[in-house]
Amino acid sequence: MLKRLACLALIACAPLTAIAQGTDARIEQLANNPYWIALGHYERAKLGGWRSYVDDSKFFLAPDGAHHPDQELAATVQAIQAPVNAANPDRHAQCVFPARTRWLRDQLQLKNLPSVTCKDYQGWYKDINPNSTVLIFPAAYLNSPSSMFGHTLLRIDHADVQADHTALLSSAINFGAYIEGSDNSILYAWKGLAGGYPGLFSLVPYQQKLSEYRSLENRDLWEYRLNLTPEETGRMVEHVWELRDIRFAYFFFDENCSYRLLELLDVARPGLRLTEQFPLTAIPTDTVRAVKDAGLVEHIDYRPSRERELLTRAAPLNPDEQQWVLRVSADQNQLKAPGFMALGKARQALIQDAAFRLERYRATGQERDQATAQRSFDLLRAINQNPPAELEVPRPDLPEEGHESRTWQLGAGSRDHHAFAEYGLRMAYHDLNDNLSGFPIGAQIEILQLKLREYEGNHWQVQQLDLANIRSLTPRNELLQPLSWEVSSGLERVLGKHGDETLVSHVNGGAGGSWQLSDSLLGFALGTVRVEHNNDFDAFVSPAAGFDSGLLWRNSLGNLSLEAKGDYFLNGEVRRTLSLNQQWELSRNLGLRLSAQRDFSQLTSAQNEVMLELKWYHY
Repeated sequence: MLKRLACLALIACAPLTAIAQGTDARIEQLANNPYWIALGHYERAKLGGWRSYVDDSKFFLAPDGAHHPDQELAATVQAIQAPVNAANPDRHAQCVFPARTRWLRDQLQLKNLPSVTCKDYQGWYKDINPNSTVLIFPAAYLNSPSSMFGHTLLRIDHADVQADHTALLSSAINFGAYIEGSDNSILYAWKGLAGGYPGLFSLVPYQQKLSEYRSLENRDLWEYRLNLTPEETGRMVEHVWELRDIRFAYFFFDENCSYRLLELLDVARPGLRLTEQFPLTAIPTDTVRAVKDAGLVEHIDYRPSRERELLTRAAPLNPDEQQWVLRVSADQNQLKAPGFMALGKARQALIQDAAFRLERYRATGQERDQATAQRSFDLLRAINQNPPAELEVPRPDLPEEGHESRTWQLGAGSRDHHAFAEYGLRMAYHDLNDNLSGFPIGAQIEILQLKLREYEGNHWQVQQLDLANIRSLTPRNELLQPLSWEVSSGLERVLGKHGDETLVSHVNGGAGGSWQLSDSLLGFALGTVRVEHNNDFDAFVSPAAGFDSGLLWRNSLGNLSLEAKGDYFLNGEVRRTLSLNQQWELSRNLGLRLSAQRDFSQLTSAQNEVMLELKWYHY
């Protein structure tokens, strides 16, 4: 009898065992699905297995879910089937993880899940009302360490945005470093490079971000409307709810704003695998280019900054009329001055509009007082009585159509009658002579550049190692007087005591002015300071004061620079350099540069160097 009952039990259990085995196999299969990998922000670990970019234990339901997608999936299936706590239904897994819940319900045909009303999530989702997605690219802003390469965010539009022109009411998905306290720029840059800040997703009104980037920081904005369907956009927004207050590691060069948004696009449209294109760095312009190359962009809009609008309005004014802009902006009684009244109506209209734009530009970020409000009101009234022609701001080249960010360099030349070959790699991303399309003239950002030189006789040496070399040469004019500046640090070769070259470490900085001498010619002059460690000097570090001045000419071949530098050390050493560089723009990602340089030093005789260098811009 017992044997018979045991047999019946085994027969009864056999289907259940098969079902369990089938479920386990299905979970293992789903755990490797690109969508589940995207939801968990998993990547293949260097030594095998998986790891998640998420750096927050509360994102995972399984104890080791950060490294085991299958365990996390099984734990999620169990959690969404758990009984609902009537006292706090919004904490149920179905409410906390709506994207996971929807996908697993569809994939596993889970028809008997507990019924739960997720009021918090449903109200949040209804307010956003997602229908379409726009990728936003605020252009580079050199005065902020976190924004010197540009930035990206996503705007989520409802169905009627384009018809109603109500984009300012949309929401924006942003990812950025979470900073507690008030770190200075140097500490901020260092911690950003080393992953010292956590990164968080946030959903904010687009109008707020537009004001921040376009007005407060005077950055042009590019809006790339994506061809994501309403369903795909909704999937992405679902997942953003799951990422509220969830911390990621944040690094300026790779795991940054742009990289994280590419992960969201992989959630919206599984299988894109956009992040796989960026194993080392994820510079915003490169990620925009990747999104465009993937066929996601259907339309591009451009929003000029307040500064660009002001300069465009003032461009047709002569110097005397620009002086009237300054007078009228400061004192609206000047609108009745005989000299102003003698101008034609059309010129008065341009001056009034430029004065109003200048007033708004100056008031950005300032407390609004009664005097400022009154000046703005008087100018608006004058503009209303004599309106100017509509302002048309020329659209600059698209940023993603510029050269790619990483540069391989191969050169051949002669220094003091000694032939050499030079091999270089720059991780990022543009200097004054590089191919200009898509970049502002006078802007330079070079990060992690190494140059090795091979002289005759198989003599190799490190010629240069730049940690950072940044220049901002924004021209001054009658209305705006921006400061030009530069900063650099690293290793470089300088003339030594015995006629050779000594490798020194240095930190440089400088400030001054730049001027637009013609449409294609920029002049600059900066005072500089330098701190150097040089084995030829007695002191461990030696300070110097100096200058850096030159011309930058945009010509039919490319860019030509003529530059003179000088450093006057407290120990009596005087070092000066004259250099000329002409780049030929062979194609978008290929340039040929001719360089000539003469170096002077109190320690030895002057030396000449000439080099022809091929530059290949390749990510």
